[in-house]
Amino acid sequence: MRASDPVKWEYRSLRPPREETQKEASDPTAQLNELGDDGWEFVDTIDYTGGGTKFLVLKRPRNRDAGVADE
Repeated sequence: MRASDPVKWEYRSLRPPREETQKEASDPTAQLNELGDDGWEFVDTIDYTGGGTKFLVLKRPRNRDAGVADE
């Protein structure tokens, strides 16, 4: 990859785990740490119109292990 080549990203969404009532999200730290070990970085949330988080958005560089640029 040349220094002037832009980084290409891949994205993933994660639905926050829900408690038994399905109204409250439980702590997603364990899932986020597992994804972080795989190179994913949390970047944003997608919220319901009336409030509350619907998805967590993560990203990581595409082809980070390939060692070659996309062509």
